[in-house]
Amino acid sequence: MASLPNGPSSPVDMVVDYFTYDYEFAEPPRVTSLRNTVPLPTFTDFGDDNYFVADQRGYEAVVYYLAGQYLEADKSGNIVDARLQLNKVVREISYSSTGVTVKTEDNSTYQADYVMVSASLGVLQSDLIQFKPQLPSWKILAIYQFDMAVYTKIFVKFPKKFWPEGEGREFFLYASTRRGYYGIWQEFEKQYPDANVLLVTVTDEESRRIEQQPDSQTKAEIMEVVRSMFPDEDVPDATDILVPRWWSDRFFQGSFSNWPIGVSRYEHDQLRAPVGRVYFTGEHTSERYNGYVHGAYLAGIDSAEILINCVCTEEYVQMRKHFHDGMRNVRFHNLLIEQLS
Repeated sequence: MASLPNGPSSPVDMVVDYFTYDYEFAEPPRVTSLRNTVPLPTFTDFGDDNYFVADQRGYEAVVYYLAGQYLEADKSGNIVDARLQLNKVVREISYSSTGVTVKTEDNSTYQADYVMVSASLGVLQSDLIQFKPQLPSWKILAIYQFDMAVYTKIFVKFPKKFWPEGEGREFFLYASTRRGYYGIWQEFEKQYPDANVLLVTVTDEESRRIEQQPDSQTKAEIMEVVRSMFPDEDVPDATDILVPRWWSDRFFQGSFSNWPIGVSRYEHDQLRAPVGRVYFTGEHTSERYNGYVHGAYLAGIDSAEILINCVCTEEYVQMRKHFHDGMRNVRFHNLLIEQLS
């Protein structure tokens, strides 16, 4: 497979290749760099086990738990800290050598000495947030050199099970002549017993295509694929379907970043580098774990420490400047007294 410049051509080889690469990085290997992929640091550092989190609270519970460590919360755990402003859509960030002004969609204005921008790479590549003055060319180039990939997990519910279950049967593949066409399937008997739910994953061009069509059409395509996979089974019509639309959502514009071929670590340093008093963070700024939730978490800590160190350094420089200015004034005052004497 590796000897073919355009990848494998047979349906079986193609879906296996897709499972190995696209299923992890959301883009085909022809555009994905080997940097941070072979070996993959996440699996190297944390192990090869892959789990589906079935906690009904979702990732939101983790976010609120972390926020509760330093923001004021009530007895129920709800964040009530006045410093936290939710449901605010940032549309403009104006910055200068003396401070930053942030304007939101509801015409609110916030001023600060510094700002940390944690918007996704897809949002930075869109026109949702206007920077004034415009970001320098080196920063804009770095933002657009990285890819914002699209990764879509479609959940389909059936009135009964008709697929294989048991050890080693959690995943099954559909070999299509079209790369990424409803290829990777997963059953959830262990996570959600008797839920009769299947998950099919699509990425990249298929994700964008599916996001632009009605769910009814997606369901019809899925039913055709499922009946093709299980021709000897009585496959009932799906009763429900959930199609996430990360690419169409203006607050995400995709699922996670992917490091493309031809982009160096120097350009990644530019991607995460601050511009004046505007600092950047997010999974796309994690050099080792870009594309992952833990990458976003660890990048946030790193970015915060960089900002704090810069602030402390600047305050120290200002303090020294004021001290020396003060000492010069004292010397001038003493000299003036001597002359008057």
